[in-house]
Amino acid sequence: MPREKGRKLIAQNKKAFHDYHVGDRYEAGMVLTGTEVKSLRQGRASLVDGFVTIDDGEAWLRNAHIPEYEMGTWKNHAARRTRKLLLNRREIDRLEREVAHSGRTIVPLAVYFSDGYAKIEIGVATGKRDWDKRQTIAERDARRDAERELAERNRARR
Repeated sequence: MPREKGRKLIAQNKKAFHDYHVGDRYEAGMVLTGTEVKSLRQGRASLVDGFVTIDDGEAWLRNAHIPEYEMGTWKNHAARRTRKLLLNRREIDRLEREVAHSGRTIVPLAVYFSDGYAKIEIGVATGKRDWDKRQTIAERDARRDAERELAERNRARR
């Protein structure tokens, strides 16, 4: 069977954009077992509670949920196991420096297949305050209203 081409999105962490200001983004590979890959190919994953840590010069994805593969045997994987991320040494060092600043964390943003390989997009994030969240919601609503008005004006011209 030929290898897939392009990018196929599996899961997105929309909550991360609500709770954090996301800065630099990185693409990383993941060390997965066979049943995890099969479960991802079925489009099943959740990144809501996930986070990334740097331990002993290695990046680890923690608390991300990839459900057990239904057709798996006794060798099935644990749903919330810790998974190693594959990054360059330079990227890991840069992430470690970024997280050293107070209030910063590394959050998973999306899991996808890129040319058949499972990848994860991670971002360095700073937590939002409650007023930041309300301001973001107000800006989004204002942008929607402006787009709606513009669409109505363009329809009236025709």
